[in-house]
Amino acid sequence: MPPEPSPSLRDRVYTELRSRIMDLRLLPGHRVTERETAAELGVSRVPLREALRLLEAEGLVVLVPRQGAMVAGWSREDIVHLFEVREELEPLAARLAAARRDEDDLRLMRGLLDEAARALAAGDESATAAANAGFHRAVLGACGNPLLQEMMAPLEARVQWLFHLTRHRDTREQREEHVRVLELIERRDAEGAAALYRAHVAAGLEPTLAVAETWEHFDPVDVTRGRNRR
Repeated sequence: MPPEPSPSLRDRVYTELRSRIMDLRLLPGHRVTERETAAELGVSRVPLREALRLLEAEGLVVLVPRQGAMVAGWSREDIVHLFEVREELEPLAARLAAARRDEDDLRLMRGLLDEAARALAAGDESATAAANAGFHRAVLGACGNPLLQEMMAPLEARVQWLFHLTRHRDTREQREEHVRVLELIERRDAEGAAALYRAHVAAGLEPTLAVAETWEHFDPVDVTRGRNRR
């Protein structure tokens, strides 16, 4: 039996590949070849394969048996399904956060809004998207419900990734809506925060679908069989 990969080595590979996907250095449809990627990262194929399985569980990578891996693509149905779930669970997180948040939670949310403002002023779309996605994570973190956080955990990567893939879409408006959500959370207006958050999430669906219409669609079997795509 081959030795188990070092968790730290696997995690390093996972973190690096996840970062490259999130900041769009690896785009949907990119073929991840084991030999080249392992050599580039200075690891064997064992921790690479383990890292790819973690990324597959998050919906970031597609593994094709006996062929290889590619960065996952998005279909219209994928986006609709994600928003359907978000529209139900994220307002619940906002409602609970308004009731249970503490000063550390508020400080984190304010800091992320400040980061988004600085990134907008600098014209840094990637940093703006990261801060806006971070705000959603902060609201979830403030909800005080571990079960809800556990339910949302498998979606977190896809939500964050979608913020980056659609980073040309109304990021200023997103931040302004986050400011209003935070005001309601600060006032402990649980129902108001939930209603505004639901409207905020729902409003993002059509613009996201419009951006997605410009994306190329990939067949994982064809991609992993063929040449490396960039």
